[in-house]
Amino acid sequence: MRKLVLACSVVALAASSTACATKGFVRTRVGEVNDKVETVSKSLEETQERTRQNEARIGEVDQKVAQVDQKAVAANTAATEARSAADAAANKADAVEKATKRIVYEVTLSEDQGNFKFGKALLPDEAKARIDEVAQQLKSNPNGAFIEVEGYTDNVGAKTYNEKLGLDRAESVKRYLYEQHQIPLHRISVISYGPEKPIAPNNTKAGRAKNRRVVIKVLV
Repeated sequence: MRKLVLACSVVALAASSTACATKGFVRTRVGEVNDKVETVSKSLEETQERTRQNEARIGEVDQKVAQVDQKAVAANTAATEARSAADAAANKADAVEKATKRIVYEVTLSEDQGNFKFGKALLPDEAKARIDEVAQQLKSNPNGAFIEVEGYTDNVGAKTYNEKLGLDRAESVKRYLYEQHQIPLHRISVISYGPEKPIAPNNTKAGRAKNRRVVIKVLV
């Protein structure tokens, strides 16, 4: 009987010791977990704070970039307006100067003289020779001479097509004067009258050939 009581006491003591050890282990582990949770929470808060600070800095940078963009746009607009004003002033000055000049030399390049072909703006050799004469007149009046190039067509086809063809022919003359004789572009004006101002009837082949022409005028 005593042995049985003693055995029971030993078992109870062992169980009590095991329970105490288990509770202590659990408390230790819980404490460690709590410490880790606290550490992670603190790290998360710090990360969130850094994120807020970075977002604030990004917002400031975006604002500065927007301000720089606005200044760049304003500067570009001002530069464009200044260039436009300068061009307008130069054109006005040229127009005033041109209005005071008189025609001293005039050349007509017409199809009936073997120059521009029907529907073409390419300069034939015959036309180039006549343009060379104009260039010589300019060189004899180097100061303040102007060239006015007028393009004309017959009345066959659409008016818009003829106006463009007349302008293309006038531009061909202008380009030749600049590239071959170095005549300043601001001294050359071009205009297309298309089928307007015919010099011969358009109801004959010969008349239409005369109307398809470019007139070059030298003004000093």
